[in-house]
Amino acid sequence: MTSPKTLLLCTCDKSQSIDSAALQAAAGAEQVVVVDQLCGSEMRTAAEHLSGRHDVLIACGQQAALFERLGEDVYAETQQAAPLATIDIRDRAGWSSPGAKPQRLHAKQAALVAAAQLPAPMAPAKTIQSAGVCCIVGPTEQAVRMAELVGDELGVTCIVNDAGPVQLPSANYDMARGELTAARGALGNFRLEFARLQPLNPAGRGALGYGEVQVSARSECDVFIDLRGGEPAFPSYQKRNGYFWADPAKTGELERIALTARERVGEFEKTVYFRLETSLCAHSRANQSGCTRCLDVCPTEAIFSMGDHIEIDSDICAGCGSCAAVCPTSAVTMTETPFEALTQVMDVMARVYREHAGEAPRLVFHTLGAGGDAIARLARYGDGLADDLVPLGLEHVDHVGHAEIMAAFGAGYAEVLILADSDTDREAVTAEVELACAMLTGTHNAPDRVRVIAADELSAAGDNGGRVSDPVLLVGGRRDITRVTVSAMADRIDTPIPLPAGAPYGAIEINSDKCTLCLACVSLCPTGALGDHPDRPEVQFTENACVQCGVCESTCPETAITLVPQLDVSKAALSARALHGEEPFECIKCGTPFGVASTINRIIEKLENQHWMYTRSDNVQLIKMCDDCRVKSQFHGENSPMAGGERPRVRTSDDYLDS
Repeated sequence: MTSPKTLLLCTCDKSQSIDSAALQAAAGAEQVVVVDQLCGSEMRTAAEHLSGRHDVLIACGQQAALFERLGEDVYAETQQAAPLATIDIRDRAGWSSPGAKPQRLHAKQAALVAAAQLPAPMAPAKTIQSAGVCCIVGPTEQAVRMAELVGDELGVTCIVNDAGPVQLPSANYDMARGELTAARGALGNFRLEFARLQPLNPAGRGALGYGEVQVSARSECDVFIDLRGGEPAFPSYQKRNGYFWADPAKTGELERIALTARERVGEFEKTVYFRLETSLCAHSRANQSGCTRCLDVCPTEAIFSMGDHIEIDSDICAGCGSCAAVCPTSAVTMTETPFEALTQVMDVMARVYREHAGEAPRLVFHTLGAGGDAIARLARYGDGLADDLVPLGLEHVDHVGHAEIMAAFGAGYAEVLILADSDTDREAVTAEVELACAMLTGTHNAPDRVRVIAADELSAAGDNGGRVSDPVLLVGGRRDITRVTVSAMADRIDTPIPLPAGAPYGAIEINSDKCTLCLACVSLCPTGALGDHPDRPEVQFTENACVQCGVCESTCPETAITLVPQLDVSKAALSARALHGEEPFECIKCGTPFGVASTINRIIEKLENQHWMYTRSDNVQLIKMCDDCRVKSQFHGENSPMAGGERPRVRTSDDYLDS
């Protein structure tokens, strides 16, 4: 049972229009209070309700920290404070262009408030220990300077990579000279490898020098500071916790890094962003390569092969969600923003908006960080979001795949936009956007209904007249919702929709002239898309289960299999169909079917009168027999390999007496 709720609304000094009744219904609030300056002259109103027993929802995101402190002050005075939540409806819906329709803005505000009432998923967390062991790699001058900045908090070792003058030794840090050759790990567990390592010899009088050269050396540390100035040691280095790379083109880099690096000591809680079900992974089977989609897109190299499946290093994973967006079997799912929770949010916002505006909204995915800041700037200094554009914030837009895009269309959005913070974001979603565009093209919809945009396009009006499908029930996994949405968006699809290479949907073609029906592909198919016939040599195929992993293609010894990326939404794709089959060969002795007729005949053709064992003999007849009959024929035949010579007659006493 939910607690009574009070909704506090602020017009922000009468700069935005509010439909209090619609927002009260969307929030499920028992009462609603509307003021003009909740963070200023009317702050007492907030304090009064925070000292009550009702849950309080304040529709102001800009001053969220202020209201949290106010709640703490109220608790300090009264020893009780109401649970507080805040939500922004001003920057995302209240402030828009002068020509915006109030009905649309009110509908968008209600949609945002309704979505905020959904329960937030709980992501698991793990504990990381850092003892503060720090390794600084770079030129002598910069490395020593950094060691002095962090040495009082961290245990520092400097590995210099130049021939600069040897610095006087310090008790605060150790020094050596060498070249970094490899780096792995994350905060609390970095593993570094060096070549030509020379420890500093601090003993003796006079000039200092380095000791004996070690061809290679390894080291472990909790914090890794890279001052070399070249390429970072890790891809997407900003997402590698505990790793600090200095940009030589920026001033004040050492001081900036030192402020953060000094705090990387102690016990830290890290979110485990993913859930991995290895039994669903189609990465490989029997050393035959298959799906590598997650390996190809992971920006932090947190994913690696473990034979038949992949593994993910939770210490390195930054939670971008790229792997889950491209995983065709849902072996990888996100815990912080799972697909089911995301579809529920999209569905609620679209439904509430339609109820209040009487038309379809458009959707824009954006990051909570840079994307949210861009929306706030546009709202304050520009025309703000278009009045029909509903924003949905995520930690990373990499998490948006074709299934999320198609689910949005299934919820009834007219357009789906993705706000890219950088070229890296744009590249990360390009392939999935192209896949969604191909599906739209196949359903006779304009492919520009989904596109990646920049911040200056957020105010542009949409062109969605007459292009919206009826909403579908968003139930099931990524593939289920994609299939249902595509079916609903097309009036009629007579043929499968062609998709780009690498798409996780499709068929396979078998060259019947090459295929010997060995069924190796059937035995290794990780999703059960390939099967055999119980009574005859035949390969059967269920297209809806095929994820185009390629295991069958790499397994086939005759190279008879070709992948065909496409999406077939007909009912035929849900059932098994024969791809290639032949009549079995019947045993010449008992008539039992066995083997493949063409294969047996081909063997006979190659061996009869061509090989010494099958020349001027009846051995070729053995090839035409089943296993049982072949054994019997060999056992009882004249040339049986198990037959002995003629046994001598047993002599008795009479034989000796007669003689």
